[in-house]
Amino acid sequence: MVNNLNADQLANGRLVSLDVMRGMIMLLLCGESCMLYEAIKHIDPAQPMGGLIIQFFHHPWHGLRFWDLVQPAFMFMAGAAMYISYSRKLAKGESWGHNLKHVLVRSLKLFICGVALHCFYAGKPVWELWNVLTQLSFTTIVAYLIIDRPYTWQFVFTIGLLILTEVLYRTILIPGFDQPFVEGKNFGTYVDTLLMGKINSDGWVTINCIPTAAHTIWGALAGKLLISNKTITYKIKALVIAGLIALATGFGLDWSGVTPIIKRISTSSFAFASVGWVLLILAAIYWLVDVKRNTRYAWIFTVVGMNAIFIYLFFETVGVQWVNAKVAVFTGNMLHLFLNVPLSIAAVTSAMAALVLEWGLCYWLYKQKIFFKL
Repeated sequence: MVNNLNADQLANGRLVSLDVMRGMIMLLLCGESCMLYEAIKHIDPAQPMGGLIIQFFHHPWHGLRFWDLVQPAFMFMAGAAMYISYSRKLAKGESWGHNLKHVLVRSLKLFICGVALHCFYAGKPVWELWNVLTQLSFTTIVAYLIIDRPYTWQFVFTIGLLILTEVLYRTILIPGFDQPFVEGKNFGTYVDTLLMGKINSDGWVTINCIPTAAHTIWGALAGKLLISNKTITYKIKALVIAGLIALATGFGLDWSGVTPIIKRISTSSFAFASVGWVLLILAAIYWLVDVKRNTRYAWIFTVVGMNAIFIYLFFETVGVQWVNAKVAVFTGNMLHLFLNVPLSIAAVTSAMAALVLEWGLCYWLYKQKIFFKL
């Protein structure tokens, strides 16, 4: 019976569910890099296809879509993986201080890669800090600095981060940037003018790293729970109950008019609502993979989950800048030219072909053991 299973019976090695979940996140991100969702969107802009595929695009401002959960899940899983790695190093005798050096170096690499990606996107040197990797470089350090604190202490700390965000947005009202929850008119946008001398045209702000640090810390707490000696039933119940409470808190803040759910400035209501869904998803995957042992095809996601940063960088640089367009020439463009396939269908074909090819390249690199480790 699942109720009688203990964590030690399941966790001899990696928690496969964490790698599977990270792999699923990366598959979704890679689909975006290959313009798959954009291509599908143009097949049928109306309902029902349009209503479904719109979930794979960020909400323009106030609201929540499925795609808004990807970045919180990415940062949450980074926290979980960090705690599990740290616990294993402790078991081998490595100290917190010695491992701190590794965390700092890794965070520096993440920061450099994040800034470099913006340069790739712009096609020239730019100083922009909106990428998820630059955000993660900050949240990783914050999460690690308190990684040994008790559950309650860390949770209270995350609430403090969200309260700090609320206070900053509501009380520091600079002329022209004095509307806390209005795009381009809020405190986060003002900070970007100081840090970078520019604002993001889509409403993203750099100080999202403060509230989203909560996602990474909550992920570390989840990792701590999953490798603890608690029963499987306890772990799943804890994840589900925490998820439901977080959902109720996030949507309650939104529906009551206290704080709107806005992903682009990572409001406190968004932090709660998004982590609520992430916790429920994690509970389901943990039950399916680590408890019920449905692992026949888990290796596909595991390969990706164990090398998430490299694959993300590969798709966002080599893929976006070169492979996507070249693959389109010999797939969708050929179909349209010689078989008169509609452009919308041709675009989907090109995106799928690019996704498969780039996955094949990544898998070959994995087999050759030449992945760039962060």
